[in-house]
Amino acid sequence: MLLTIDVGNTHTVLGLFDGEDIVEHWRISTDARRTADELAVLLQGLMGMHPLLGDELGDGIDGIAICATVPSVLHELREVTRRYYGDVPAVLVEPGVKTGVPILTDNPKEVGADRIINAVAAVELFGGPAIVVDFGTATTFDAVSARGEYVGGVIAPGIEISVEALGVKGAQLRKIEVARPRSVIGKNTVEAMQAGIVYGFAGQVDGVVGRMARELADDPDDVTVIATGGLAPMVLGESSVIDEHEPWLTLVGLRLVYERNVSRM
Repeated sequence: MLLTIDVGNTHTVLGLFDGEDIVEHWRISTDARRTADELAVLLQGLMGMHPLLGDELGDGIDGIAICATVPSVLHELREVTRRYYGDVPAVLVEPGVKTGVPILTDNPKEVGADRIINAVAAVELFGGPAIVVDFGTATTFDAVSARGEYVGGVIAPGIEISVEALGVKGAQLRKIEVARPRSVIGKNTVEAMQAGIVYGFAGQVDGVVGRMARELADDPDDVTVIATGGLAPMVLGESSVIDEHEPWLTLVGLRLVYERNVSRM
């Protein structure tokens, strides 16, 4: 089985693939202070509960693919693969790793690995032109051309960041649960804040995607818009431009990149 690990700024998502099928997944908090040994214990605890894997760390794992936006965590995971999975092929997404997607930006090395991995999966699953909207710590919009090239994107504050900022900076506001309110016009402070978050972000998605699609293709209707990320379900029902919801897009991209690189190792 293939273990895929997507390390974001707030959460880390792990997926277990049997061939092309994801058979298990976990979401944990990202903690830059965790050491390689702590991460190994965490992995053993999660995977030790799966019936298709053995009791010992590494039993049943045939390959590992990792991407991380937090350099310190990537460093520790590199040590995990060396010390605890020494005989298992591992692909860590970084400059020099073959993705199959040309990066047409001013400085390709500064583009987040997860954004490139999302583009890889988008091209494979839906083709181009496409726009990937990833609802994470930041809300990112990534454009893929009709030829399968990563051409750039947009980065905006994420939903949780915005909720936290309102609670910290608003003297009479507090941090709230991100949930859909009864109506757009809130009847109390909590509902008013929820409406601002849910409908505000839906409007942001529609506006940004519309502008990007007009730049990306002669006919904006030809652009496939894919939503992913843990908070995507909050906006799906309110946005008018999202065509596909693929919650495991990054994990699928990691599987594809692993397959494109493992034969070269």
